[in-house]
Amino acid sequence: MLSLAFGANSLTFTGALSGDVYVWRDHLLLRLVARAHAGPVLTMYTTLRDGLIVTGGKERPSKEGGSVKLWDQEMKRCRAFQLETGQPVDCVRSVCRGKGKILVGTKEGDIIELGEKNGASNVLLSGHAEGAIWGLAAHPSHNMVISAGDDGTVRTWDISDKRPVSKVSLGQSARAAAYSPDGDMVAIGLLNGEFLLLVVASMKVWGKKRDRRSTVQDLRFSPDSRYLAVGTFENAMDFYDLSQGPSLARCGYCRDVPGFVLQLDFSADAKFIQVSTGVFQRMVYEVPSGHAVTDALQIDRITWASWTSTQGEEVQGIWPRGLEKRNVNCACVSHSGLTIATGDDLGLVKLFDFPCPEKFARHKRFTGHSAHITATTFSYGDRFLLTAGGQDCSLFVWKCS
Repeated sequence: MLSLAFGANSLTFTGALSGDVYVWRDHLLLRLVARAHAGPVLTMYTTLRDGLIVTGGKERPSKEGGSVKLWDQEMKRCRAFQLETGQPVDCVRSVCRGKGKILVGTKEGDIIELGEKNGASNVLLSGHAEGAIWGLAAHPSHNMVISAGDDGTVRTWDISDKRPVSKVSLGQSARAAAYSPDGDMVAIGLLNGEFLLLVVASMKVWGKKRDRRSTVQDLRFSPDSRYLAVGTFENAMDFYDLSQGPSLARCGYCRDVPGFVLQLDFSADAKFIQVSTGVFQRMVYEVPSGHAVTDALQIDRITWASWTSTQGEEVQGIWPRGLEKRNVNCACVSHSGLTIATGDDLGLVKLFDFPCPEKFARHKRFTGHSAHITATTFSYGDRFLLTAGGQDCSLFVWKCS
């Protein structure tokens, strides 16, 4: 038995794995509603005022049925609803009913309002399904953000209106995302080592490549849009020349990365790239040759186009007392270059002045996420801060005052 609801006249309803619904009075079984759903009955809700019962389960939409059904008081007659969201919905996890409407919570993380009279569907809230959100990138010139996660989907959001814009299913867990400087293209890194380039206007695949067999940890477009850098879990970073077209020709790679790649940042002139590694050592390489730069004076003179690194003298102050270095997962400097935001394993979002060279620097901190924040980024114009949660599978929008 997977679900339970109480009705009038001491009736109890239970939904089973088989799709059947059992009707009880006290401890006696009155009758069995066979195959109320084609799959498991995962949720039930009764309204005592009129005695009607809503059930939700796993069932593919068809002319005869759907994953949400409304029954009479004795579970003898029902009306099936089709959930029209642009994507097939075949698994409902939660239902609630009131004032002529039914609220539906789906396995995919959506909350849908369903009209009883006309059957119209209205998506109130959309989100990623089970699994962490890893990839997060803000559009360079619009209040848009793209997210990618373990549920194998890439989703675009309008930050101002707080609504979903598009959704693409990849069939593979996604771990990294990055917009091109002009915002026309987005790169997505996958768990299996493959990466894709999607055209933002259509969300169609422009090119894809897989030269490594381990997870893509981060990827980044060069400021001049010529190169794409891809860092993986197997202590490697590759450069791809985008001017060669969708073939994505690899034009260089780094041979001596001391640990798996965490974060990547290009210099403003696209001649250098800094790599944060799993052994907590920041490295700088020439682009696209991949030769390591070891001259400290030369590194100090580099102007970075972005800063997402959690390592280096410039960010020593982000590390709190008593926490290991691996507990601060992500960082991002605002477009103004004045503030750095971090996310950690405790679920805390923190804001520091940038640069932040003094240990245990003063900061502001904010709560809301559960444990393990995976990504932070500032929106275009620094109006919003976006943070992605690991265990809570959520995307938070913070307004920057």
